[in-house]
Amino acid sequence: MEFTVSKSELVRELSLSQGVVEKKTTIPILSNVLLEAAEDRVTLTATDLELGIRCSCPARVKKEGSGTVPARKLLEFVRLLPEGDVNMKFLENHWASITCGRSRTRIAGMSRESFPELPATPESIAEIPVKTLASMITRTSFAISMEESRFTLNGALLVMRPEGLTMVATDGHRLAFVQATPEASGTVDQQFRALVPKKAMNELVKLADDAGPDEKALFSGDENHLFFQVGHRLLMTRKLTGNFPDYERVLPKDHALSAKLLKDEIKSAIERVAQFADERSHAIRVQFLSGEVRIFSSSVEMGESEESVLSEYTGPDLEIGFNAQYLLDFLRAIPQDHISFELKDQKSAGELRPAGEGITDQYRYVVMPMRI
Repeated sequence: MEFTVSKSELVRELSLSQGVVEKKTTIPILSNVLLEAAEDRVTLTATDLELGIRCSCPARVKKEGSGTVPARKLLEFVRLLPEGDVNMKFLENHWASITCGRSRTRIAGMSRESFPELPATPESIAEIPVKTLASMITRTSFAISMEESRFTLNGALLVMRPEGLTMVATDGHRLAFVQATPEASGTVDQQFRALVPKKAMNELVKLADDAGPDEKALFSGDENHLFFQVGHRLLMTRKLTGNFPDYERVLPKDHALSAKLLKDEIKSAIERVAQFADERSHAIRVQFLSGEVRIFSSSVEMGESEESVLSEYTGPDLEIGFNAQYLLDFLRAIPQDHISFELKDQKSAGELRPAGEGITDQYRYVVMPMRI
C-alpha cells in the first residue's frame, strides 16, 4: 500500500481516533490504527472493542491496500512534520515508511489480519442535528455515575420518538433530563430507546465540535450496537445493557416554592464558599430568605465562608444542604443568564432549570438534599 495525503487532514482525522484507541491494553493491536487506501481516499479505523471510529480523508493512492501502526506514535510524529504532503508506504514486514520533505522515517506496524472488524452499519432510523445531540450530551453527561459497579448508570438513556428526543442521566444522587423539541430533534422514523456509554458521548461531542453548524448525524442501531454517521465519520458503540431507573417517577410533579437567581452571581458565590466545604462531601448550606439566598460552608481544618445573593423569593425561610459540586455542574452547563431554583421543603429534592427568554427545549436538573 502507498498513498500521499495532506499533513493537516491526516492530523485532524488521527486526532479524532485518539479517544477511542486503548492506551493500556493486553491486546497490542488495539493500540494501533488501521489505515486502508482505496480509490481516492484513505480510511482510518480505531477500536477498543466497545467503541469504534472510522473516518477518512482525500488521498492520492498509488497502490491500494491496508496496514496498522501505533495510533498515538503516528499522530505525535506527523504533528511535528512540516506542512505539506506526507507519503506513506507499507513494507513487506508490516512497517510503514513515512516521507515528508527531507524527513525519512519508518514505524513498526502489525499485520492487518489481527485487527478486529467493526460491525456492519444497519439502515438509519433517525437524522439528528449534531449540534442538538452535543448540547443534550453537555447538559447530562456530568450526572452519569462514576461507580463501575452500577453499570446501568455508566451512560445516559437516549429515547427517540417522532415528538422529540429525550436524554436522561443519573448517579442516584442527582438526575439531568433534557427533552428537545420536534423541530430541533430532526427526523425520527421510529421509536428507539438505548443506553449510550459515557465514552461514546464524549467522542460524539468531539465529532460535533468539528462538524458544520447544520450537519446531521444519521443514527442507526441493532441488537447490540449504536451507530452515529456524521459526514464521512462513523462512530460505533456497544450498547449498555440493563434497566435504567424510572426517571419519570423522580421528576417532581409540582413545586410550592421557587427562587429566581442570576446564574453568574450564584455560581461565583458557590465557587467561593465551596473552597471551605468538606473536601469529601462538598456540602454547603443554602438558606432561602425573602429577597435573598445565603450560602454557608465550614470545616474545622479550612475555616468558614458565607455569601448572599439577591433573589426573587417570597416563600417561608428554608435551609437545605446540597453538594456544591452538583450545583456547579448545572450552572456551568447552561448558557442562560437566569435560573429557577424550585423547592418543596427541606427534605425533598430541589430542582434547577434555566429561566428567562430564548429557551427552546426542556431542561430539568434534580438534586437530592444532604443532611448537614
